[in-house]
Amino acid sequence: MTYNILRHRDHPGGLTDPGLLATIRDDLARDGWTLLRGFDADMDGFSGLVTTLCRRVTFDPARNHTTDTTQMVDAGLGPIGLHIENGNTPRCPDIVTFFAQTAAFEGSQTTICDGRAVWDRFDDAQQARWSQRMTVERVLPEALWKRYLANEHPAISDPSQVTMDHVLQFKAAIPDQDFALHPDGSLTYRLTLDPVRPSAFGGETRGFANAVLGPSHNYQPPRYAMADGTEVTPDEIEQIRALAEEVTHEINWQDGDIAILDNTRVMHGRRAIADANRNLFIGMGTI
Repeated sequence: MTYNILRHRDHPGGLTDPGLLATIRDDLARDGWTLLRGFDADMDGFSGLVTTLCRRVTFDPARNHTTDTTQMVDAGLGPIGLHIENGNTPRCPDIVTFFAQTAAFEGSQTTICDGRAVWDRFDDAQQARWSQRMTVERVLPEALWKRYLANEHPAISDPSQVTMDHVLQFKAAIPDQDFALHPDGSLTYRLTLDPVRPSAFGGETRGFANAVLGPSHNYQPPRYAMADGTEVTPDEIEQIRALAEEVTHEINWQDGDIAILDNTRVMHGRRAIADANRNLFIGMGTI
């Protein structure tokens, strides 16, 4: 994987420079990710970049907002497994961006892994297995699923506005999802998706890009089942995790860095945090 660093000295127009934006898109199409360094970015600049890159912004309902388009990353201190952001939701973002306002002095490197490289390392049996569709199932508390729906449904903007009609409209608008509502307001949610997919930035090459290896820091751990009826086992996950580690790279953050990832191709995670004096923010959406 090419380690792309786009520097301010080559793009003196800053984060709004048309040449920079074109290069970002070229890097995403070619390599799946890029890193901006030395742009003296602040939250307003980062938020503006997210809005420019994403036609539509989305959120993780378990995170706190920092601006209208960005959120703070807060997932404890332990390592985080590789995943695509919001990979178990019906509208998976095409782009995910990270802004290191304050970088850690030690540890907490962001890990990145090209799903195409993982797919290439699968043997024939693994490729056949993961070419099936996969169903994700887990229970979501009322507060979280209502926050998500309030952001995704065009007719509402606040969780208190959510009605069953909105739930049914959202279900009808996006295929392959189902739910069962419980008396306490929680629901069991099921989504069927393709764990191996092409990139939103074009090309026919597919990659292993999903959330199977990832965390459930703010959620109940999901159950994964393949179309043939078999479940994805912990041993299977550990085997793929070890394979993916062979093609995983690290971003050693510097203050002000911005990383931009093709979230339909490149999975990301994190090494354990040794220095908790860090501020990392996220913005994501659809191209």
